[in-house]
Amino acid sequence: MEMTTDLSAFNTGTYKAGPKWKVLSWYFVNYYIMNSAFPWPMGLKSRLLRLFGAKVGKGLVIKTKVRIKNPWRLTIGDHCWIGESVWIDNLEDVHIGSHVCVSQGALLLTGNHDYTQTDFPYRLGKIRLGDGVWIGAGSIVCPGVSCGSHAILTVKSVATRDLEPWQIYAGNPATFVRKRTMKTNA
Repeated sequence: MEMTTDLSAFNTGTYKAGPKWKVLSWYFVNYYIMNSAFPWPMGLKSRLLRLFGAKVGKGLVIKTKVRIKNPWRLTIGDHCWIGESVWIDNLEDVHIGSHVCVSQGALLLTGNHDYTQTDFPYRLGKIRLGDGVWIGAGSIVCPGVSCGSHAILTVKSVATRDLEPWQIYAGNPATFVRKRTMKTNA
């Protein structure tokens, strides 16, 4: 007998979003404030993230239309930028270091499905962005990927494997392009 995918058999396995009251409350905050086109004050957004369990450093710049699945699974360091329409789909922990830029339309994706099994179960993996990382506009960081200190993932690229520190990656899947160098301010 030929095996086929059976989505009617899907279940979330060991994944639990959190207490129902918290998930439901966050749904409204996420929809009406975080994912809104209205430019709510960034300080308010930081406070709401903290209220729902995120660890957020000082100086967070968080633009409009940002979606965050589970703030209680999010850590953001100091002086980070989260651009317009970023989606942090954190079914698993996401750790963003300090001085990190996640550009507009980027996706941090901690969940996928195991296509080798008929019931299509979740495959989850933590994401870690080291200090000074830049995730380009429209790029995707896949489950289980770590981006080393000051790595760059260029525009519309897909990180399916770890990015080494101080290196620039491009493409789908992203491959090494060159070393990142920085000039001193004159």
